[in-house]
Amino acid sequence: MVNDELLLEGLKRCKSLGALAMVHAENGDAVFEGQKRMIQLGITGPEGHALSRPPLLEGEATARAIRLAGFVNTPLYVVHVMSIDAMEEIAKARKSGQRVVGEPVVSGLALDDSGLWDSDFTTASKYVMSPPIRASGHGKALQDALSNGVLQLVGTDHCVFNSTQKASGIDDFRKIPNGVNGIEERMHLVWDLMVESGQISVTDYVRVTSTECARIFNIYPRKGAIIAGSDADIIILNPNSTFEINARSHHSRTDTNVYEGRRGKGKVEVTIAGGRVVWENNELKVVPGSGKYIEMAPFSYLFSGIDRADASYLSSLNAPVKRFKSTT
Repeated sequence: MVNDELLLEGLKRCKSLGALAMVHAENGDAVFEGQKRMIQLGITGPEGHALSRPPLLEGEATARAIRLAGFVNTPLYVVHVMSIDAMEEIAKARKSGQRVVGEPVVSGLALDDSGLWDSDFTTASKYVMSPPIRASGHGKALQDALSNGVLQLVGTDHCVFNSTQKASGIDDFRKIPNGVNGIEERMHLVWDLMVESGQISVTDYVRVTSTECARIFNIYPRKGAIIAGSDADIIILNPNSTFEINARSHHSRTDTNVYEGRRGKGKVEVTIAGGRVVWENNELKVVPGSGKYIEMAPFSYLFSGIDRADASYLSSLNAPVKRFKSTT
């Protein structure tokens, strides 16, 4: 919902600070038009959310953000990539050498939009997020892009609301709070979807869930590595252990779960944070206030060579041209 002028100013400021620009890529004006169209058609339920903001609007906004970041020559991070349309724009930019990071989220990899058409509002509304969960086929394409390196890491876009809160949009999908769960489920589902299926290796699993995240956000090797001097944040995952996800047993303060009933292989059995065991035998062992703020330094590896590229661009201009004014 920012115009190009403001987006350009933001990108320029990020570049000067060494900050990584992150964008939620949808065309807000077109989405607003799509929402009006659905209401005029009498489509007021959760399915109207997906219908009002189709993949082409995500693709258009992704392309525009990428091109403007290229114009400024600053790295770009596209959050929650949900569609083939957006993924293909990222693939094209990366192939050309542009510094673009694409982040799919667990819901986009694991789900399709069929839940939005459920006849029960509580069930359908729990799937409302933006950009929307897409039709069948998009998820597999995003999995493929993650396995071949077009997309770099897996996030969650975790933002939960309970069924009472979601019900505020029972007569108008525009009023349904956007967001789904994913923090607790991410490691399990990525293993089951990507490693258990043979799409990525165990090493790649570590990369897309941990190491590359730490590198991009410039906290590696404090995070994302098991070496002397790192923070000793470690999980122990049993690839033979099975899991089942449901709202009765999860730890979020919400009464629904978008992965309800899903089963798979690969379960985190032990979590170590800062060298202390904080999860074992299905028991959480943490003390409130023990967390630490992690400062992320500017100018991550994504900025390497930006100055040289700028200098090369300036030297290639052959401008300004010195011209003689006519004296006649």
